[in-house]
Amino acid sequence: MLGGSSPIYFDHLAFRTFSVSTLGLDSIGSIFTDFGYTKMDMLSFPARKLTAYWYAPPVGQIHLPRVFISELRVDEMSEAAQQVVRKYTECQGGKQAGRYAALCAATGILPWAPPTAQDHATLLAESEYAAWTLVNGYNLNHAAVSVHRLQGLEGGIEGLNDVLLSRGFAMNEEGGLLKVSPDVGLVQSSTVADQIAFRFEQGQEGMVAGSYLEFAQRAVLPEFRHLPEEEITEQHRRDGFEVGNADKIFESTSAVWSRKPMQPMANYGREFQMDSEDGELKKSAAQA
Repeated sequence: MLGGSSPIYFDHLAFRTFSVSTLGLDSIGSIFTDFGYTKMDMLSFPARKLTAYWYAPPVGQIHLPRVFISELRVDEMSEAAQQVVRKYTECQGGKQAGRYAALCAATGILPWAPPTAQDHATLLAESEYAAWTLVNGYNLNHAAVSVHRLQGLEGGIEGLNDVLLSRGFAMNEEGGLLKVSPDVGLVQSSTVADQIAFRFEQGQEGMVAGSYLEFAQRAVLPEFRHLPEEEITEQHRRDGFEVGNADKIFESTSAVWSRKPMQPMANYGREFQMDSEDGELKKSAAQA
């Protein structure tokens, strides 16, 4: 934990999907809307062939994270890539995947048959996003820590980046360590994804890209800057997402193939504590 007993809040959770029948972003987005979330703005990434929406938590539930769900527009890919995706998503298990999206996300179960290493390589050559989704399914792509809600941290997101770099974490440097929205209200950074072992079809093993951790800092909106700090809540801060920022954050999984992470961050349940003497972020003794 940071600052003694202060909790860590998540700004948002992110998932990736294929835009094919019964799957796509609504297959998992509907889980959240059923529990009071609201589907918000659409974001498009033409070069990546992606569409995304973000979902706002129920009104008044300020401790719940936003949700960011994207989908790959499969019909815009090459014929070879489309055949690979549909080979798995249209098999018996794949056709049922949308019904069990929540179960797959919670357990890490792949919603279709394990792919071959060659099929993974075929997608990787055209779309790293597609290759990641093929071997990870509905697994959490990343969780984003709400930096402005961290207590005991000096220097904001820049200070946090300095601490992480000093501890050997590999960071996403696409467009610079900090991804800043045009209005300067949303500032983000992220680690490079873990490399994880994966068992392909027929037991062949290899390394693939896994999940990563993001950090988001949201500024207080101009009309609320007169409020005392203790009265400021999430509703007073910059909301939503930014295409330019998100486009660079996507590179956290692509970077796996050009730069090996120095320190894994797969365990999102781990706790941190702030050293009272030197102000550095450290793993708790129980998790070290």
